[in-house]
Amino acid sequence: MEENIERLITYFTLYGLQVLSAVVIFVVGRWLSRFISNATQKVMDKRNVDRTLSMFLKNIIYYALFSFVIMAAIAKLGIQTTSFIAVLGAAGLAVGMALQGSLSNFASGVMIILFKPFKVGHFIGAGGTKGSVQEIHIFSTVLHSPDNVRIVVPNSQIMSGTIENYSINDTRRVDLVIGVSYEDDLTKTRQVLEEVVKSDSRVLSTPELTVAVSALADSSVNFVVRPWVKNSDYWGVYFDLTEKIKIELEKNNISIPFPQRDLHIKTNVESPA
Repeated sequence: MEENIERLITYFTLYGLQVLSAVVIFVVGRWLSRFISNATQKVMDKRNVDRTLSMFLKNIIYYALFSFVIMAAIAKLGIQTTSFIAVLGAAGLAVGMALQGSLSNFASGVMIILFKPFKVGHFIGAGGTKGSVQEIHIFSTVLHSPDNVRIVVPNSQIMSGTIENYSINDTRRVDLVIGVSYEDDLTKTRQVLEEVVKSDSRVLSTPELTVAVSALADSSVNFVVRPWVKNSDYWGVYFDLTEKIKIELEKNNISIPFPQRDLHIKTNVESPA
């Protein structure tokens, strides 16, 4: 009986200390993991790092440190962790291969947040579509198209192609191509076009307006009309000038030709034998 009690005391002394040490490692290590991850987020917030990125990195740091804590606690219990780590590594590799596209989207999302090629509210063209940026996530970016369709674009598609940001600059150039007949007076046409454009108060004086002959096309002489406007006035000026130019050209008897095709019908009449 005494021998059994001594054995129990020995086991409790030996393994109890191991269990207690493992618990202490787990509790203290978990606290340190949270402390370090929270401190990292505070540093990033002070340096104005995007909130989405700082929260994500905080979680990554916490779970990475916490994984080491768990492994240390398991090792303290006397359990061999070498094979366990090998299994986790193989599983991680398999998961990484399966989530290759997601990891690419994640890396692209980090680049978007760090380098800021666009912000929420900007109108952009990227990933084969166009729209206003509503949300920027780690794996995808949400756009709203001009006809109010919600478009979710994977970040890897955005970063792997050209990004057109229509909102980042304060001014934009309106590009119009106006075709007139070869019989019309080009000097008069240029004068009419300049008067129409300059009469719009939204057109900026600098950069200077451009009105010039750009091409001698098949059925028309083409003028380019290129005024500069504020970004917010772009579409309003574009639509209004298109309408006003047509009206004023007609008032001044300047024709706007359109493609025409002449059809010649020939009939072969055979003479009687």
